[in-house]
Amino acid sequence: MSLPVDVASVTHSVQLAVAPVFFLTAVAGMIGAVAGRLARIIDRARVLDERVRTSADQELIKRLLMELTILRKRGRIANFSIGCLALCGFCIGITIVSLFLGQAWETQWPLVAMACFLVGVLSFLVALGCFMWETVLATHLLNFKVLEMQRDLLR
Repeated sequence: MSLPVDVASVTHSVQLAVAPVFFLTAVAGMIGAVAGRLARIIDRARVLDERVRTSADQELIKRLLMELTILRKRGRIANFSIGCLALCGFCIGITIVSLFLGQAWETQWPLVAMACFLVGVLSFLVALGCFMWETVLATHLLNFKVLEMQRDLLR
């Protein structure tokens, strides 16, 4: 089976399809960043879980359980963010395919490309919002009691 191929049309199709690939690079970078944070959340939760199991100090157990609750929430937010980023990557991939095929076969794919691109961008924005939310929650776990103790000692 031989398909008539216009080199100029194929070249233009490739040019159209390459632009969203740069967006995919940003998505991949974000997935790496969020996955790294999720890994640290999981590692910290494992350490705290072991400390809860081996501790007899009820005050310490109470603090550790509070921190584990926040870590669970952060983990769920990070998971949701990764899901949004995966959806974004999928939509951008469909955008690339639809732009390329629409241009190469001169069919009506622009609406598919536009819809997929918009869904991809929206899911990327949601993922960024989740990333910000997770980092704000992470700062709530900071314990500055040691600094307060130092200040009291210096008085």
